[in-house]
Amino acid sequence: MLRALLSATRSAKPDDPWDLAGKVGQLESAHRAHCEQPDMLLVRRAYRIAEQMHRGQARRSGEPYITHPIAVATILANLGVDTPTIAAGLLHDTVEDTSYSLEALRGDFGDEIAVMVDGVTKLDKIHLGSAAEAETFRKLVLTAGRDIRVMVIKLADRLHNMRTIKFKKRPSQIRIAEATKDVLIPLADRLGLYVIKRELEDIVLETLEPEVFQRIKEHLGSESDRSRQVAVIAPQVRRALREFKVAARLLDRPRHPYSIFREMEKHPGTGPADPPRLVIVVEGPATDCYAALGAIHKVWKPVGGKFRDLIAAKKFNLYQSLHTAVAGPGGTVIEFLIRTKEMHETAEIGIVAGLRQSGSNPVEVQLPWLQRLLDWQHEVADSGQFLDSLRCDLADQDILVFTGDGEQLLVPKASTPVDVAYCSGPSKGHRLIAAYVNGEIAQLSRPLRDGDSVELVLTTEQPYGPSKQWLDHAKTPEAQLHINDWFGAVDDLDSTGELPVIPMQRFEDELKAGKNRLWRSLIARGRGLSGEQPLHGVASSLGYPDLDSLYLALAREKLDPDELAEKLITTVDRY
Repeated sequence: MLRALLSATRSAKPDDPWDLAGKVGQLESAHRAHCEQPDMLLVRRAYRIAEQMHRGQARRSGEPYITHPIAVATILANLGVDTPTIAAGLLHDTVEDTSYSLEALRGDFGDEIAVMVDGVTKLDKIHLGSAAEAETFRKLVLTAGRDIRVMVIKLADRLHNMRTIKFKKRPSQIRIAEATKDVLIPLADRLGLYVIKRELEDIVLETLEPEVFQRIKEHLGSESDRSRQVAVIAPQVRRALREFKVAARLLDRPRHPYSIFREMEKHPGTGPADPPRLVIVVEGPATDCYAALGAIHKVWKPVGGKFRDLIAAKKFNLYQSLHTAVAGPGGTVIEFLIRTKEMHETAEIGIVAGLRQSGSNPVEVQLPWLQRLLDWQHEVADSGQFLDSLRCDLADQDILVFTGDGEQLLVPKASTPVDVAYCSGPSKGHRLIAAYVNGEIAQLSRPLRDGDSVELVLTTEQPYGPSKQWLDHAKTPEAQLHINDWFGAVDDLDSTGELPVIPMQRFEDELKAGKNRLWRSLIARGRGLSGEQPLHGVASSLGYPDLDSLYLALAREKLDPDELAEKLITTVDRY
């Protein structure tokens, strides 16, 4: 099929009123510029197949449909992704919208590209919005867990669709913009793809609040004070850096419309404002970032409460920088972001920077937050509870707290000492008996604020364990899950008498190890487990009285997880 399509494409020489050749040329130039080892033959093969399969299809704008895959692939190329991802971007709609089957695509391009296209196709079938069923979010997380590049392609796809949203009817514009705001923008943030996140935010604002957006744009277009302030500040910054022997580039980083809108929401009654914000990109190691910070603070007085060390406390999406604000000339507040070259790249393209690292396997590259969601996905039987966990984890309201061990932690806003205790795992959380916040004894239910210092008091005596009241105190899904696991294990021990008497911590660890072994086998087969109900029948058929006994057998290698996964899949598919 591939040979026939390539031959047909070469022989055809249609007119090109939409400048497809120019658009493909821009795609190829971007890929060469941002990829160390581009395979242009593969890109051209993928384009020819996509162009042939989409021929005759048009978008609402009147453009040939192929302009959309080209645009998606060009967005990906400018991020610096590898060639297979570019090819998948070109082909991402062929299986869903044309006669080109997934089997044919796999035969023409191999498993790697076929898996990505299949993943994007499945994501397209998920209704993404605030009213989406909880189970669809499980599917989204499972798909992302198999190959993170699928989510990058999906975000590029949504970005181009948002760029052309004006061709949709008004109700569709609102629905798509709301879904983008609720799910895809937070996911772009979690992946560290700020170049995509910023543009999506601005288009969503323009779609949902057109008058506010236009007001902010007019302000940005007429602003001259800010430019004059930056022109005065920049030479002083460069002199200070030279004095501290720090080689660095200085970049002006004005706010984009949505970030200005957020500030207006925080301070009702104020108009658009964009005070100076500069990025210092040091040429040397991370220690030079702290030297640059010292240089800035020597020239201008720091503004209290504005310093954040996000190098020591790395964010969920790999972002690292020092943040500070100072009182500049005339009392003007100046914000600085200080980072290395590597940190600056990651600040812009996030997970793609990790994918570009030499020798990394894209299928194995995962962010800690995604791995955490995958763990929750099989630990939480109830889809509604998992949805609450996902929404909490996607919430863009982190605070920075300091522990008694000198560690810096980013936790969700309104977290309590209970949440901080469980950040390091159940072995510490279960032993919590008291906490000091900023040097004073505090209730375990006390909501923490940004910059709080938290010292945990842990017991070493047996017996120990959480209180059920902690479920009301805990705000993070991680803490709630560990507490529920504890009481679930205790209830099983008290009621059945079937399980061997082992220390509670070891029991809990073995249960989790068994669950993980089964989950990895299911993931390898492209499957998940939305609830444990199907597993009960399988456990009974294998002679295990309950799931805990089954998980213990998996943990102790008395039961093969691959055989169990196959039996479970067969049982589920039968019904």
